[in-house]
Amino acid sequence: MEENVKKRIFPGEKITKLPFGGDYNPEQWPEEIWEEDMRLFRLAGIDCVTLNVFSWAALQPSEDTYEFGKLDKIMDMAKKNGLHVILATSTAAHPAWMAKKYPEVLRVNFAGIKRKFGDRHNSCPNSPVYRRHSKALAGKLAKRYGHYDNIIAWHINNEYGGECYCDNCERAFREWLKKKYGTLKELNRAWNTSFWGHTFYDWEEIAAPNLQSEHFEENRTTFQGISLDYRRFFSDSLLENFQAECEAVKAATPHIPVTTNLMGFYKPLDYQKWGRYMDFISWDNYPGADTPLWGTAMSHDLMRGLKGGQPFALMEQTPSVCNWLPYNALKRPGVMRLLSWQAVAHGADTVLFFQMRRSIGACEKYHGAVIDHAGHENTRVFREVQDLGREIKELGDVTLGSRVPAKAAMVIDWDNWWALEYSAGPSTDLKYLDEVERYYRAFYELNIPIDLISVKDSLDGYGLVVLPLLYMVKSGYEQILKRYVEKGGRLVATFFSGIVEEHDLVVTGGYPGRLREIFGIWVEESDALPPGEKNGFVWNGKHYPAELLCDIMHLEGAKPEAGYESDFYAGTPVIACHDFGAGRAWYVGTRSNDEFYRDFIRNAAKDAGVQEIWACVEGVEVMKRCSGREQYLFFLNHGRETAEFCAEESGESLLDKRTYEAGGRICLDGKGVMIYKVKGKEKD
Repeated sequence: MEENVKKRIFPGEKITKLPFGGDYNPEQWPEEIWEEDMRLFRLAGIDCVTLNVFSWAALQPSEDTYEFGKLDKIMDMAKKNGLHVILATSTAAHPAWMAKKYPEVLRVNFAGIKRKFGDRHNSCPNSPVYRRHSKALAGKLAKRYGHYDNIIAWHINNEYGGECYCDNCERAFREWLKKKYGTLKELNRAWNTSFWGHTFYDWEEIAAPNLQSEHFEENRTTFQGISLDYRRFFSDSLLENFQAECEAVKAATPHIPVTTNLMGFYKPLDYQKWGRYMDFISWDNYPGADTPLWGTAMSHDLMRGLKGGQPFALMEQTPSVCNWLPYNALKRPGVMRLLSWQAVAHGADTVLFFQMRRSIGACEKYHGAVIDHAGHENTRVFREVQDLGREIKELGDVTLGSRVPAKAAMVIDWDNWWALEYSAGPSTDLKYLDEVERYYRAFYELNIPIDLISVKDSLDGYGLVVLPLLYMVKSGYEQILKRYVEKGGRLVATFFSGIVEEHDLVVTGGYPGRLREIFGIWVEESDALPPGEKNGFVWNGKHYPAELLCDIMHLEGAKPEAGYESDFYAGTPVIACHDFGAGRAWYVGTRSNDEFYRDFIRNAAKDAGVQEIWACVEGVEVMKRCSGREQYLFFLNHGRETAEFCAEESGESLLDKRTYEAGGRICLDGKGVMIYKVKGKEKD
């Protein structure tokens, strides 16, 4: 956790407000429409466009030919009209000529079937042809347009993802393994290949793990260590593509920051590792109609946590409707504004959309846009965008670079996510994000801000840290946790924690392995309950269910806070609390319900001295951003009805210029937003 000092994602003085706009594809339209777009942009307050996202085929019609004439016109038009530009490198979809001339550039899917040209993200990241041409294009773009002073960022590729199991990848996987393990002896040890006669005597014997080799289902594999390493390898492969393009644009434009748009809790890529190589984080927020509000908030907090709490860019959201869901409901009036400000409340320093003008063909023609198929400003969506643009302009730069001041943290780890869900047992219903979500929701509903951090991040400054399903404890991490608790920190771990080390090999001697000393327990067995079957327990005088998994534990210094009520392990601890050094550690040995998590986190936060931002108001989300002594509270009324609550501190509502004294009544309309600057908090 870094101090609450301003750090803007765009350097220099040219950004004086939240950049507002998004993906613009004028190359899809005749030039006579472009000037009309510029008029509509001015009307809506749009001042930032993302250009050139999928233009590779137009920019490079053949291997030896580049054509930048149309992009030159587009770039000049953007500059003439005072638009900031986020310039993309176009490398997410290779041209058809490349697939025809070099079929090795095409991916092979999980079933072992080689793709033909089509779709996007169909390029093998380990193809030398793809790597050579993508880096070359990025470099040419940087050299040609790097002198434009309205470019505020480079946008590398687009929504990296997918997988490949082709010969390129298999060869590259073997080289990756050689660098990681050094010898086959060490690889065989780490993968436990003495099981089922899997010992390897030559690197060439190693196959990519898919349905042709180790897998019998997508997430079920006979050798977890092999499949886990392939996950790591493929995330690294795409990261190498990103880094290569970064190097190309940085060589010509070292002053322009570089990003790529991430996708929240996207399982295939280790975003925490990616974040270390990005100048700032950006991501695309597309919640479904059934996505809970805390789920969207959690994704924002994950993105903010990828670079130590720095602000991020909301790179894409729809102004009205998605098009890829089974049922694509419209965003109701006020919801687009509400979700935009929710992103800002959680750390966004941009409000950007996909897309500016609605396409007329292919798979995104019914995806929402600022300018609809009607082609004019007389639409509900345009008016809402226009109103939001006006608010953003009036707000100016007051929140830019400010931080979310969290005193609680939750540790998220992609290796744990991958390894846990490859695990053969104890239950196929055991899903990593299920437990992350249960604990996060409790913090959200209690108005306690929380950082989502990695195992590489410092725990200094946090009063309470939660470890949801820390199934894998990497070498040395137990010492970090031990020091944290010894110095006074409060730590919470869930069931099925501390089981394996980083190669997915079980740590013997009793669970939770390397964490036993900290939590003062050892777990002998874990009982997997089928759906519908429950145990139960009483904690702090209230009854709660015990579901999914029940760890049967013995105490080694910890004190029991609750015991199971039934089955052969009735009376054994289900929750244990261990005073350790100056701190305290809880082990929660089962899954329970939402009421339990709220009650438990409220109790743990109080014990840790971690306070809520504001008293809870039903339906109203409250977040805070700070810079030094400046404090900005965001009140987001997700309900339909007006919410009334008491002003706990004097302040000014920045969007409607109203002032409130402490104890006064605040009324916030349904779907309403208030950005509240607390009085008396300005810098001296």
